[in-house]
Amino acid sequence: MTGRESPEAAAFEPATGTEAVPVAGTRERAAAVRDAFEALLRIRDVVNSGAVDPRATPAEWERVRMVRAVALALEAAGVPPSALDERGQRTATGYCVTAGDHPRVVRVEWPGPRGSGAGHEAERALRGCARVLGELGWVVLEYRGRGGRRYLEVEAPATIRR
Repeated sequence: MTGRESPEAAAFEPATGTEAVPVAGTRERAAAVRDAFEALLRIRDVVNSGAVDPRATPAEWERVRMVRAVALALEAAGVPPSALDERGQRTATGYCVTAGDHPRVVRVEWPGPRGSGAGHEAERALRGCARVLGELGWVVLEYRGRGGRRYLEVEAPATIRR
């Protein structure tokens, strides 16, 4: 820490959609998300300095913390996260980012509470998520799982574009 950062800033965690949402929607949360995303872009500027567009390719930091990086990108873009209550029941419709079935792959779903209609929103919402992530250099593929439920698989590109 530099002395100017609060302990809350040092402990910032992006919303993955697997936690409760008491901080979502506050000015403090919005500022923390903005600061964290700007820091991520500065990291890209430094470590991808040889690339044509350093901000268009995930940095190594993101590649080893993909759930956090993808969740931060979505939250910074204003996409709402899903949430769970203390019993593990969905309380909000939105993105949910989890580790994928393969190393270096994360999964993005669009769940919501029972009866919320999240499944009907999923195609449009996930395409919006794919657009946000694609603009940041992530490779995004859309799939249908059990029962036709849509989800995205997200991975970093194989090489840095120079």
